[in-house]
Amino acid sequence: MLFTPSIKAQTDSVTSELNQNNDWPNLRRYRSENAQLTTPSKENRVVFMGNSITDGWINSSPDFFKNNPYLDRGISGQTTPQMLIRFRQDVIDLKPKVVVILAGINDIAGNTGPSSVQMIENNLISMAQLAKANGVKVVMCSILPAYSFPWRAGIDPVQSIIEVNKWMKSFAAKNHFVYCNYYDALVDKRKGLPANLSKDGVHPTEEGYKVMEPIVKKAIAQALGQKE
Repeated sequence: MLFTPSIKAQTDSVTSELNQNNDWPNLRRYRSENAQLTTPSKENRVVFMGNSITDGWINSSPDFFKNNPYLDRGISGQTTPQMLIRFRQDVIDLKPKVVVILAGINDIAGNTGPSSVQMIENNLISMAQLAKANGVKVVMCSILPAYSFPWRAGIDPVQSIIEVNKWMKSFAAKNHFVYCNYYDALVDKRKGLPANLSKDGVHPTEEGYKVMEPIVKKAIAQALGQKE
């Protein structure tokens, strides 16, 4: 017998799909989790804003977040304009002392359409300025090296990554933000991620995150030690 969904079931399915499509920045992802948080009193709360590299970090190294006052707010596949839209909800409203921003690789891959280096830089500037205006210290992380994209054949990301990172280091220095340099610690001879630290050339393995963790902890300490 052929099963025909009820009108209500069909309507609910369409509504669900529309809601998902309409939530382009994925504001729903952390909304409930954010609502359960209390305002920090003495802890130096740190929010990690990012894409799949940040999103996967807490799964590969859960103790890094459990044993520190760190909140993971990464969403897989996201680009800087999506992060900028959810920056107030997923960073500012959580009252952190520091935000760690790791973003840009998916813009270069064209995940949400064509994106120039200038567009990436503009969105990073906006996130940093928004944080600063709300009393949040800023750690700007270099884009990780990548030689190619498994999901975007034909795109050469090498020079764009180098260009954004060079700009970011200069911008951070001029504006008294902290530049967290993952790139130099991870890059191989091809200007990509080495096979022992990544399975796909873009996302770190557990060993890759172990390289990154002391680097970002040092950057966070530096940000916390800065004077207003």
